[in-house]
Amino acid sequence: MTSRTQPRSLSEAATELIHHPYEAPGGFQSVQPGVFKASTVVFEDTAALRSREWKDKTGYTYGLHGTPTTFVLEERLATLEGGRQVLLAPSGLAAIALVGQSLLKAGDHLLLPDNVYGPSRDFARHELAQWGIATGFYDPMDPASLAAALTPDTRLVWLEAAGSVTLEFPDLAGLLGVIRRHSAQHGEVLAALDNTWGAGLAFNPFDLGAQGEHGVDLTVHALTKYPSGGGDVLMGAVVTRDEALHLRLKLTHMRLGLGVGLNDVELVLRGLPSMALRYAAHDASTRQIAAWLQGRPEVAQVLHPALPGSPGHAHWQASCSGAAGLVSMVFDGARFTSAQVDAFVDALRLFKIGYSWGGPLSLVMPYGLQGMRRFGPLAGQPGTLVRLAVGLEDTGALLADLGQAFEALV
Repeated sequence: MTSRTQPRSLSEAATELIHHPYEAPGGFQSVQPGVFKASTVVFEDTAALRSREWKDKTGYTYGLHGTPTTFVLEERLATLEGGRQVLLAPSGLAAIALVGQSLLKAGDHLLLPDNVYGPSRDFARHELAQWGIATGFYDPMDPASLAAALTPDTRLVWLEAAGSVTLEFPDLAGLLGVIRRHSAQHGEVLAALDNTWGAGLAFNPFDLGAQGEHGVDLTVHALTKYPSGGGDVLMGAVVTRDEALHLRLKLTHMRLGLGVGLNDVELVLRGLPSMALRYAAHDASTRQIAAWLQGRPEVAQVLHPALPGSPGHAHWQASCSGAAGLVSMVFDGARFTSAQVDAFVDALRLFKIGYSWGGPLSLVMPYGLQGMRRFGPLAGQPGTLVRLAVGLEDTGALLADLGQAFEALV
């Protein structure tokens, strides 16, 4: 503190507060990393200004290029996913869009699996299409379908494991083998995986290739789901191993001005240590519910990768140690109208109607099957699919809730 003989002006007081010399002592350590918020980063001198590089993590230049808080989250996510570099985006869909904008140009060809995340399909059909980028689709359960869909102009192939809503689990190593062989003949084709379902826990996507081949080139992870775990954060990540690929993505990331809120980063960092435990709890409860649903006469088919007979079960069994918290059930359109299935959904008490998953609250969402798939047994099939996102409630209570809701189908 300093003594003062003359009264100070308001502007002098403001100046003193803005330029106050006190700095807290170093060495403070706590369980959770500190939250450093910044748009402006202050440089010691012009030499520091001119020498500092924003493309790596050797220093700080501007809030959008990272703070100690975002750097910590990026490094932990890289470890989780088996990658080396991470870029954070405002949502999982923003991360998907970043990949397309970074790696594709007019005249290029993109391939999506038939069971791709719906908004990713829409982004390709609208934004990418108007930028002169063509999109094709392949049957994710048939590597030969992918081989037939590849063209000399294909530059990016998306993989989905498990498939969105219908939860088929593909032969990832087989699909990657097709992509690598095509690349050897026609130029580089990159393989991108939406790894939100696997969450970096069920399998390592960067080591999925056959002997002598590497796995995917990049993953996208919607941190909105399991890493956050609270249903209150929107964030995405793009994970890579190759430095040159990371730089291509990072330059686009910078030019688009993508950033994430530091309080949201704090919440994801807080959620990560418990994520494996939560993922296992979601998984165990969902497997119980999936097995129970198989015995319900109202349900024509239960879709869950860990169930024998579910599409891709053998591939899941060969690749995975977990199965997440999603299960879908198909209602026969000849027996039940969409209005009856809606009545079932409305009758649920613990399962709340809502998009997303990975939080403590169980969720339910109905989907019309007609037109949802162009390949496989569900293609052209009438009826309604209901997806359950199993939360962290007591499994017995969730089963009782489903049981009472089935009465609405009668």
